[in-house]
Amino acid sequence: MVDLNRFEKQIYCQNGEAGILEAIFRRIGTTNKFYVEFGSSFDGSECNTRFFREKRGWSGILMDAEAALPIIGKEFVTAENINFLFEKYKVPGEFDLLSIDIDGNDYWVWKALRAEYSPRVVVIEYNANVPVNRSAVVEYDPHFRWDDTDYYGASLLALTELAATKGYSLLGCESRGINAFFVRNDLVKDNFALRDIQEVYKPPRYEREGGGLGHHPSGRAMKNLR
Repeated sequence: MVDLNRFEKQIYCQNGEAGILEAIFRRIGTTNKFYVEFGSSFDGSECNTRFFREKRGWSGILMDAEAALPIIGKEFVTAENINFLFEKYKVPGEFDLLSIDIDGNDYWVWKALRAEYSPRVVVIEYNANVPVNRSAVVEYDPHFRWDDTDYYGASLLALTELAATKGYSLLGCESRGINAFFVRNDLVKDNFALRDIQEVYKPPRYEREGGGLGHHPSGRAMKNLR
């Protein structure tokens, strides 16, 4: 597999994530068909795991701070409570898919997740407004709420470096520059030809209110990690 973008299919998701994820799991297979997704939208209608739940027989845990349905846990996920929440919802140590999209502390929450939890694939939102050669992240604030500006999340490089410490490799990004896909290193061999981050990075290709691409500038500086 070289170019993830040719597999994109927008089925119940924001962009082409469902098609990319399906292509990844065709390569690596599944174990328990279990997912965890936080930031699933208030009703779960547009999220990365709905396709797998409704069309492929998967099951798992959805969490969102604005949850409006019983199938979604109403949780404001932070670095302090992520491991408690995994215990609360009885998440298994190994599971197939983790999807992180909380518009702010995504990096810090993934970093805080204990090593005993080992999803095979991670899809996580990155901040494509940050240049590909910059490792930067928002300052951690457990009460962070996104204000629709370019101050949120982490750069692709910051997430890729964090992933490496956890034993994951970057496969690619979807074409609009919103989500990045990582696979556990033990599943890379014979399944994927990894490419350099410069090749797979996608700039922001989503429109903002009032015209233009990307998010409105916040005037706030993200924290450089190196």
